Amino acid sequence: MKQIINSPKAPSPIGPYSQAVKAGSTLYISGQIPINQASGNLVSGSIEEETKQVMKNLSYILEEAGLTFNDVLKCSIFVSDMGTFAQVNSVYGEYFEDNPPARETVEVSGLPKGVNVEISCIALYS
Repeated sequence: MKQIINSPKAPSPIGPYSQAVKAGSTLYISGQIPINQASGNLVSGSIEEETKQVMKNLSYILEEAGLTFNDVLKCSIFVSDMGTFAQVNSVYGEYFEDNPPARETVEVSGLPKGVNVEISCIALYS
């Protein structure tokens, strides 16, 4: 049975998808971009600021689902420029200090709303 999870603290979907879907003991979180839900604005400036907002959005959805970053099994990171990998990795690493999840980082030619980073993840209820 699937259950839709939406956090009022995270940005509303910009298309026909849910913020997250729980299926059995697994939570699938859609890719998050650096939108500040409170203001409705894209966070722009440095790639570090964008990545922090993406991680906040993921944390809000995890929290709504009753989980934390400790429950994350895998992340997918999409960047518009692999030259920003070190900066994205540095911010991302602050959220996964011990036992980080599996992941991949992929450079893409474009992301929604012209942002520079998008991250999705899969978490497990224990």
